[in-house]
Amino acid sequence: MKNMGNYVIGFEEIDRSDILKVGGKGANLGALSKIEGIAVPGGFCISTEAYRKLVENHPEIRVLLDQLTNLKAEDRLAITGIGSKIRFAIENLPIPREITREIEIYLGHYNENEPFAVRSSATAEDLPAASFAGQQDTYLNILGKEAILRHISKCWASLFTDRAITYRIQNGFDHHKVQISVVVQKMIFAEAAGVMFTADPITGNRKVLSIDAGFGLGEAMVSGLVNADNYQVCDGQIADKKIPAKKLAIRSLKDGGTKVQELPSELQARQVLNDEQILQLEALGRKIETHFGSPQDIEWCCIGGIFYILQSRPITTLFPVPEAGNKEKHVYISVGHQQMMTDPMKPLGLSLWQLRAGRPMYKAGGRLFVDVIDSLATATGRKNLLEAMEQHDPLIKDALVTIIEREGFIKSLPDDGTGVLIAKSTKGLSSAEILEQAGSDPAIVFELIKQSEESIEILKRNIQTKSGPELFDFILEDIELSKKMAFDSEHLKVIIAAMNAASWTNEKMDKWLGEKNVSDILSQSVSNNITSEMGLALLDVADVIRPFPEIINYLQEVKDDRFLEELPRFNGGTMVKEAIEDYLNKYGMRCAGEIDITNTRWGEKPSILIPVILSNIKNFEPYAGKQKFDQGRAQALKKEKELLDKLTLLPEAGQKTGETKEMISLLRNFAGYREYPKYAIVSRFYVYKQALIKEAKKLMEAGVIDEKEAIYYLTFNELKELVATHQLDVNLIARRKEEYRLFEKLNPPRVITSDGEIISGRYRHQNLPEGAIVGLAVSSGVIEGRARVILKIEDAELQDGDILVTTFTDPSWTPLFVSIKGLITEVGGLMTHGAVIAREYGLPAVVGVENATKLIKDKQRIRLNGTDGYIEILKS
Repeated sequence: MKNMGNYVIGFEEIDRSDILKVGGKGANLGALSKIEGIAVPGGFCISTEAYRKLVENHPEIRVLLDQLTNLKAEDRLAITGIGSKIRFAIENLPIPREITREIEIYLGHYNENEPFAVRSSATAEDLPAASFAGQQDTYLNILGKEAILRHISKCWASLFTDRAITYRIQNGFDHHKVQISVVVQKMIFAEAAGVMFTADPITGNRKVLSIDAGFGLGEAMVSGLVNADNYQVCDGQIADKKIPAKKLAIRSLKDGGTKVQELPSELQARQVLNDEQILQLEALGRKIETHFGSPQDIEWCCIGGIFYILQSRPITTLFPVPEAGNKEKHVYISVGHQQMMTDPMKPLGLSLWQLRAGRPMYKAGGRLFVDVIDSLATATGRKNLLEAMEQHDPLIKDALVTIIEREGFIKSLPDDGTGVLIAKSTKGLSSAEILEQAGSDPAIVFELIKQSEESIEILKRNIQTKSGPELFDFILEDIELSKKMAFDSEHLKVIIAAMNAASWTNEKMDKWLGEKNVSDILSQSVSNNITSEMGLALLDVADVIRPFPEIINYLQEVKDDRFLEELPRFNGGTMVKEAIEDYLNKYGMRCAGEIDITNTRWGEKPSILIPVILSNIKNFEPYAGKQKFDQGRAQALKKEKELLDKLTLLPEAGQKTGETKEMISLLRNFAGYREYPKYAIVSRFYVYKQALIKEAKKLMEAGVIDEKEAIYYLTFNELKELVATHQLDVNLIARRKEEYRLFEKLNPPRVITSDGEIISGRYRHQNLPEGAIVGLAVSSGVIEGRARVILKIEDAELQDGDILVTTFTDPSWTPLFVSIKGLITEVGGLMTHGAVIAREYGLPAVVGVENATKLIKDKQRIRLNGTDGYIEILKS
């Protein structure tokens, strides 16, 4: 059938490029119909031009669309009211004669009583970034021209159901720009039907194809009316089958429409597809997946032993698989879960962190991953890796154990005694061995900090003389220098010594005195912790502002970052301005997600800190910073004395007290340095960023880019090339921005294999209270309080004594720690930022709590057990 007008197009004339004419479903059906060996029921599409003609000729609908544009997803009553008005208008408008004439011509190619399925096909559906599955309507077994025309109008109207409107709002689609086509497709009176996923939709495993099958029409499964058979096929072999009881099916009626029927008893427990049919369907699925180049969600039906494909769309929920070369198997662990930053990174940020890394990192979904297959292949590598993950993220460790225990997944390699290490393990050393490795001079910490600060000052001076391609070569050289400093033996010695001292002290005090997690108290208010000092320093800024009510009132109304320029016009304003600027000079390079150079720093947007400063003024008395530090130090020293006093009463008291005193001294002198390396890295990155922004401004002046932030969507090497040539693919930035929006919706896994399978770990807690939410205990204590679920630091409105619940905390969150009573995060381990600072501030903390921000509601009363690692929701 050839297209004879503007409004109706046959499947055979459609391909994937026609999505703006026939929507996602129509474009996919056109593409499917051209794949050799794939049977697609015939049909045609009423193009989006028909819908556009209908809407544009009715101003009332345009006005209602304008009203929808200003709504948010929470405006449910307004969505319902406006949506119902639009649907009523569309369903009651006569379809223009020129459109019905083309529909009649196409229907004339079929028998007069041919039944059809009438399906909606929006332009914003079945897309890689958003499936919109089930958002618009489908009508089955429609007989006769008048019924078909009526249901076409219903499909157009279904663009404005509550669920479709809300979905568009949530996914950022313009109601004016989204158009709708309608698919009219020959009806198949299926004996069996279902859906097929060419990758396991639960685990993401690309090698596992999953089929759901039921008797009758597939709508019975889509609507949740019946349980379906489930078959899983891997590498051409049926790996698993689940055959539940199936009491009902949806059947087509002779006079049109469908009805629910009870299945005969002999069918209820029968397998819907035999094994041969399962493998036949799997082969069709793999052929379709190969054609489209990505895992597919496929609707199918079967009659007379022939499989018909009714639809195929990308599976939009799968996390992409990192690519690390040609090895047969890979096991990737998330860098973001260890760096406490699971949000996606922009290309410039990704590429710079890859350059800075000590080992190869691979991109997927805007995140970075490390391939640890080589470490898992040797006994020593496994031991070191698992011990490191015990510190960083026990859920990663548990997932890796699951993989290790799988027969045949990992090929063993000869053990050379090292393996590929993420962090060298020295677990189980004696106190003498720890001291021998660490050295005993606390001055080493001051020397390392001095070296780093001098190096950054040299960087700041030298980078001023660099520009153009020379700047990029200079940054690469400096990155190599900073990597050498980071992996210097003296530097690593201090960090590992503090970790081992804490582990030794916890183990021995539990064994000798029955006291658990004493290092949590002994770590309070240690010296040289740049991050905890940052939180206390903001209390000092609050002290400067506190005496000036006029400035406080002004800060409460600040909307932009010019507030610093305005401060001197107030009484005390010059002093306040200097205090804030001094703070920014030392800590302005920090921000949320600071490993991504493209994220906005406090120095670039100081107003981010205003809510925290105002909260400090409200919740604390003057000199609270010094008081908090002194209080923590007193508690630590008191605990040290208690332990040493108790040890004097034990056998071998002299040796035990001597060793313990040395380990506590080592812990308190060295533990604070744990936070410094990250500060040094971020400081250097801020210097790089300021230099790169200067280059971006030059590109703007030359008309190469429209905004300086455009460079964030280029890799480091792409930006270097752009600076040298001024040649830019005009569509590249737009594509990268769209990719980033897609990545924001993805939830990154801790562990994923090269098959795309996400391996989830779990905690092994026992004897927990009923309903407890489990995590990892990282800072001791049991407290009750009000949960504050906060996802952005600038949204923080805390009261003294609140318990902070968030996805992750990096150093930028530290200023909030002075106001809270306890900490809960979805990501983290014993030695990640939140845990280290929580211990220093004496805050009970549980980290690695999956879905904490969803399971715990804002302002709920909760009990946090930072000793045993769980949370209880309390009745109000």
